[in-house]
Amino acid sequence: MTLTFYWYPKCGTCRKAKKWLEEHQVDFQEVHIVEQPPTKEELKALYEKSGLELKKFFNTSGQKYRELGLKDKIKTATEDELLTLLASDGMLIKRPLTTDGEQVTVGFKEEDFEKHWVQG
Repeated sequence: MTLTFYWYPKCGTCRKAKKWLEEHQVDFQEVHIVEQPPTKEELKALYEKSGLELKKFFNTSGQKYRELGLKDKIKTATEDELLTLLASDGMLIKRPLTTDGEQVTVGFKEEDFEKHWVQG
């Protein structure tokens, strides 16, 4: 199983997650989330498989998120509007975004990575 690992190299959390995957010998293909953000369709599929609320996909601590005033917008926007927004700029997506095509993790928590990406 090879994971798709959407990341931003300057992001400390992403670097920690990458190091964790390497230390646990998990195969992954890295994708620069700003240069090659997932498409709206890919995001919709990831969101549906994740079981998470769509707002969990937003990088709420990011500068871009604050600049666009999204805190209030995401409360009233439709799913379609939110997916369009996320697909428009990789910096709006919480990272790293990791998937094997079936499971999805958003952000990096060691216990989540342990649960999802370490083969028993």
